[in-house]
Amino acid sequence: MMGHVPRDRVRNQPVRRIEEYLDPDPMPRDEWPATLAPVRQLLDDGLELGPVTVLVGENGVGKSTLVEAVALAFGMAPEGGSTGSGHTTRPSESDLWQHIRLVRDFGAARSGFFLRAETMHGFFTYLEQNPNPKRPEPQFHERSHGESFLDFVIDRARWPGLWLLDEPESALSFSGCLALIALLQSIVEDGVGQVILSTHSPVLAAFPDATVLEVGEWGIRRSDWADLDLVRNQRAFLEAPERYLRHLE
Repeated sequence: MMGHVPRDRVRNQPVRRIEEYLDPDPMPRDEWPATLAPVRQLLDDGLELGPVTVLVGENGVGKSTLVEAVALAFGMAPEGGSTGSGHTTRPSESDLWQHIRLVRDFGAARSGFFLRAETMHGFFTYLEQNPNPKRPEPQFHERSHGESFLDFVIDRARWPGLWLLDEPESALSFSGCLALIALLQSIVEDGVGQVILSTHSPVLAAFPDATVLEVGEWGIRRSDWADLDLVRNQRAFLEAPERYLRHLE
């Protein structure tokens, strides 16, 4: 059984709170993405984060928009990478990041990593094309999608800072999701980093002692794992898949 993540072990969080940045003007609430209830709630009320924060919810409700905005406001590339990375191909991000302020703990690390399963191939190509002569990279392209994803986390695991992950289960099997939890939990327990991830996986949503936030048309609400729509729906499907599949005919 994996260990508990004591709150007092994770000191100096890179992001303690997210709130609206009012200089020069507030973000118009009638313009996307502020028209999304979770984004509007974040701007109106702010959002407190813990050592591990998990965002869950349906497609299109704003999970990735929120994670992406935090990454950009923290100085990361929108398609993944570390702080200061120049990796980008086709800009598609919103300007939400220009309207939020990240409240840090004093002395917190300012480095971090943003991992997006959907853009990992391009990110690994970027690393190959821009090698660090002082620190050769592992050959991520020579591994499977899931293996390379975990290899990247292992390779950077001792670097302090903020870990942002957007739907990493896209690259991972069931056992791979468990392995990722173990890696990230070790990073948090050692006081090295803070984790924010969005997911559709009930496995990743079960991250021990995480603050679980359900995102939807209602906005953002804190929830217990067993009460998540994600968990209840998948549990019901596994118990009787025929009840769902017959409606597809």
